[in-house]
Amino acid sequence: MQFVTFPPSTSQPPVGLIVTLHGWGANAEDVASLLPFFRLPEYQFIFPNAPYPYPYSSIGRAWYDLRMENMYQGLAESRQLLIDWLQSLESTTGVPLSRTILSGFSQGGAMTLDVGLNLPLAGLIVMSGYLHPDVETTTKSSFPPTLIMHGRNDEVVPLQAALKARETVESLGVATEYHEFDMGHEISPQMLDVLRNFVVNAIG
Repeated sequence: MQFVTFPPSTSQPPVGLIVTLHGWGANAEDVASLLPFFRLPEYQFIFPNAPYPYPYSSIGRAWYDLRMENMYQGLAESRQLLIDWLQSLESTTGVPLSRTILSGFSQGGAMTLDVGLNLPLAGLIVMSGYLHPDVETTTKSSFPPTLIMHGRNDEVVPLQAALKARETVESLGVATEYHEFDMGHEISPQMLDVLRNFVVNAIG
């Protein structure tokens, strides 16, 4: 899996690892451009590129297809790829999953919920995301704490998707923090403030 990574700017070993998954049609560099706004200098950041080409531009990537005729095609492959890759990170970064936060925007948020609930991560952050229709009913009893954030005026992924995700993960017993913002389908500075607090509380 291709990715871009940024070590802590403190020149100390990372306190934790933050993996951020881009949305449909974006790429790792898009999300990496937000790095200064996270303001978490003691963390290592990793931004992976999704495995599939985006059908409408040469630089965009996709975790799976979202066109009506191929809806969710490639999801099973991306899920396995992401699980294997996340489990391999400790050997390359020295940071265990218990100090790793998985986050994602839009389609990346959906992948975060899909994969993250089944791994012993420090926390999950879902920005403007949604639940896959077949999120496997898990037999696990402990889950990473999960932060769900969404814009009330989101024209791409309706607010209803966030409410449904919240309801579903809470019913599994996931410790869930939920925030709505007056904005559209985007990552806002307010969102990143909430994200920062969540990360610090989850990892310490």
